[in-house]
Amino acid sequence: MTVTSSGSATVTLPTDEQILITREFDAPKQLVYKAWTTPELVKRWWHANRGEVKSAEIDLRVGGMWRYVSLTADGLEFGFHGEYREIVPNERIVSTEVYEGIPDAEEHAALNTLTLTEVDGRTTLTVLVEHPTKIGRDAHINSGMEGGMQDALDLLEQVAISLR
Repeated sequence: MTVTSSGSATVTLPTDEQILITREFDAPKQLVYKAWTTPELVKRWWHANRGEVKSAEIDLRVGGMWRYVSLTADGLEFGFHGEYREIVPNERIVSTEVYEGIPDAEEHAALNTLTLTEVDGRTTLTVLVEHPTKIGRDAHINSGMEGGMQDALDLLEQVAISLR
């Protein structure tokens, strides 16, 4: 089932617990990876034009943690964090993702698998988001995540291109 066809990324729901995001970038995979994994570059795209990223901490190693804190234009602060489980530079990152704004947040952690593949200097990014439950997956989808994700990935492409 396809959730959208409006943005530059495609969002599908392969199973009751999964969200699959796919988007092509006009940049080589090493630049997309660098923009995804460098704190000062993450601050340039992760806000999705909805405020600013106050903090982007990345300890890019297996067992290392990441944490992003954003401030919306209307003053709301929200944070996400996770742990890196697998890293293949320029190709694959597996990490958890916890939204800090819900009760028992750690119990609802998603497992994200980012994959980058390149053909002729263009990169296809896929992120498979696996939630522990369908309720968690549906809450994620219904949170408005898609609009923000579309805008963030558009900005990510701009940042990656700027690194050429």
